[in-house]
Amino acid sequence: MSLACCVSQLACCCGSNECALCCSGCPKIKTSTGTRVMYTLYHILGTIVCFLMLSPTVGDALKEHVPFYNEFCRTIQAGTSCEKLVGYSAVYKVCFGMAVFFFIFFLLMINVNTSKDCRAKLHNGFWFVKLVVLAGMCAGAFFIPDEDTFHKAWLYIGAAGAFLFILIQLILLVEFAHKWNKTWWAGTAQNKCWYVALTLVTLILYLVAIFAVVLMVIFYTDFAGCKLNKILLGVNTGLCFIVSMVAISPCVQKYQPNSGLLQSGVISCYVMYLTFSSLANTPPEYVMKEGVNTTICIPQLLGNGLQTDDKLVSVLGAIIMYGCVLYACLTSTTRSSSITLGVSSVSAPEPIEARCCFCFAPDEEGNFEVDGSERGVQKVIHNEKPGVVYSYSFFHFVFFLGSLYVMMTLTNWFEYEVVKLETLFVPGNPSTFWIKMASCWICILLFLWTLIAPMCCPKREFFV
Repeated sequence: MSLACCVSQLACCCGSNECALCCSGCPKIKTSTGTRVMYTLYHILGTIVCFLMLSPTVGDALKEHVPFYNEFCRTIQAGTSCEKLVGYSAVYKVCFGMAVFFFIFFLLMINVNTSKDCRAKLHNGFWFVKLVVLAGMCAGAFFIPDEDTFHKAWLYIGAAGAFLFILIQLILLVEFAHKWNKTWWAGTAQNKCWYVALTLVTLILYLVAIFAVVLMVIFYTDFAGCKLNKILLGVNTGLCFIVSMVAISPCVQKYQPNSGLLQSGVISCYVMYLTFSSLANTPPEYVMKEGVNTTICIPQLLGNGLQTDDKLVSVLGAIIMYGCVLYACLTSTTRSSSITLGVSSVSAPEPIEARCCFCFAPDEEGNFEVDGSERGVQKVIHNEKPGVVYSYSFFHFVFFLGSLYVMMTLTNWFEYEVVKLETLFVPGNPSTFWIKMASCWICILLFLWTLIAPMCCPKREFFV
């Protein structure tokens, strides 16, 4: 590593300079992108710590392999075996530190419109200093007195923030579906092949949704029981069919010529995913079949009993859950998403050409300053010299809500007392069941409103 690169990294960690890799051959990175990546890494790091604190296996391994473990726990006043550093209480405190960190930055960054603002320099630099502050906030939360009052109050604050985050997720999903359809329809004017792409993707989406319904009928219903599963699966399937018909109805097509089955296909797939997640949290039922006590309403995917299936569901559930969190946090700051959420009043340009990767449309063209090659590091495009390209305050607010959502999900919402990592996403949690199911219905209602709103309010302008 060269001296110039070391100086550059030091200026990034302890100063206002933008961060870049010590690799002059790496692709260029924009200032706005690099900043969002760094905050995402902060959030990932905090979430990993929360995952580890939920696992009794990790605590047992530390107790077994770390010398003087019990003495260390008593020294930091964490209990005889550091029991205060594990379990739902520890997750509450780490997420409290993360949430406060992002909320403070949300307040600090209100009305930052130019990168020349001193607050913008704090937002885009001083990464090591901010990491120390974040770690200090998370550690300081463990010294909050009167834990019972803190847990009760923070539970309701976390639930409110998590519900708002779910709503933002669903709004972004509906906006994503409309944006996909609108962008690809724009390409049909230049190339008729985009008609084929639209048809093929729509067909795939509906096949996936139908396949999901068939699998859930096979694994989560039974002739001898599972009445609630049957009712809810039938209701959600029927709702998907209804919105699909509404999307292509003549009255909707009159006000939204681009409305079609692609958007409803995306919504149907997501509703089926939420339905699966919900049914996966229903407890098993037991019936007598041919004199044998048989478990129903729950799949036996691997044939090795419930324990192996639980591990598979836990891993997949954790990956999908956090992937959705990062998607919502990062895409909420794009121009089109900010307009949809009401954060920005500047209208986004209509798509004039189709792109496969439409989610990552390039920023507006401009002669931006580029540096880094002379220092032997990755080239940085200073695309925020004319002005900020996203709302700094709203970016931190979404991460604040994302921290609360992670906290509530990892602690099983209102069933937090018996939570542990190994059984986090396994069946039997009624809170998660109904929250997922309610999310299905809210998603359907939001999408249905975007279809009929132009017809109900023809004089208003809608940004989807």
